[in-house]
Amino acid sequence: MRTLARAGLVAAALATGLCMASAEPITLRFGQIPSTVRGTSSVYLHLADSKGFLSREDIKLERVLIPGGTDKMVAALERGEVDVTQTATPYLIEAVLRGSNAVGIASETANPIYSLIVKPEIASYSELKGRLIGLSLSIDMISVSMRKLLALHGLGATDYRVKELVGTPVRFDCLKTGECDAVPLSQPEDLIATAAGYRRLGISTEAVSAFQFQLLAVKRAWGAEHKDVLVRFLRALASSFRYFRDPAHREEVIQTMVTVTGTPEAIARQTLALYLEPDRGVMPKAGEMSLPGLAQVIAFMEERGVIKSPAPGPERFVDRQYLQAAGISD
Repeated sequence: MRTLARAGLVAAALATGLCMASAEPITLRFGQIPSTVRGTSSVYLHLADSKGFLSREDIKLERVLIPGGTDKMVAALERGEVDVTQTATPYLIEAVLRGSNAVGIASETANPIYSLIVKPEIASYSELKGRLIGLSLSIDMISVSMRKLLALHGLGATDYRVKELVGTPVRFDCLKTGECDAVPLSQPEDLIATAAGYRRLGISTEAVSAFQFQLLAVKRAWGAEHKDVLVRFLRALASSFRYFRDPAHREEVIQTMVTVTGTPEAIARQTLALYLEPDRGVMPKAGEMSLPGLAQVIAFMEERGVIKSPAPGPERFVDRQYLQAAGISD
């Protein structure tokens, strides 16, 4: 009997060992916009890795930089180059309306703050008449919010010239070389710019108070086949977003921001205060998506004639089952 018992224990140990050996981390190919790699919006990804939130869920993230960024992300997803991708919301909407199988599954940056940064000698909006402003692509919410900000201060579309530049670093370079007279910048570049003597005329949230800026997307068919993996992935990201927001981790998050962005601690501290004191909804609480925010983007696209009227509802472009399965509510 003792021999049989020992044999049973050995068999159980071997079975346990085999199960542990088979629990290899699943690698997810994650499409990332190149201009975001050293941005504040990437800090949550670093925390998800460094704090073990991904490894706890047996997920390994392979970041894949997609050349051209912003408007190329969904195409890379469709070609099978990545499993999950970042995408600015308008490009996902456009792709779906063209017949794409892509769908939003979680939020990244929700309601960003873009500063309109101008040359030191420009002191008012009226002085931008006839000047060159470096905006993003016309469909991009950065451009939409900046045009609305300019209109709010009396400048119509024909009052200034536009150069399309994708990515905050590229726009900042245009300002620094002197070619651009004004550009929208996110954090930390806007704070770096003002510290260097450039002026901030206004911020995007003056004109557009809330919308859904970026989403994480997958192909519907792929998501259905890999639901368990996606749910674990979103649980890990939710832990990272919560950690980012927790006042108890404020100093560690600031140091992570310094590491990721390469900016001085004072700038990182100002950025976090801008986001969270008070909470301006820049980052989601746990990856939740805002349907009203998405509806606002759709309305802006309809207003500009990018989408034909009547515009579809926001539910067409997202699938919330993965967030719900991960225990994340709207």
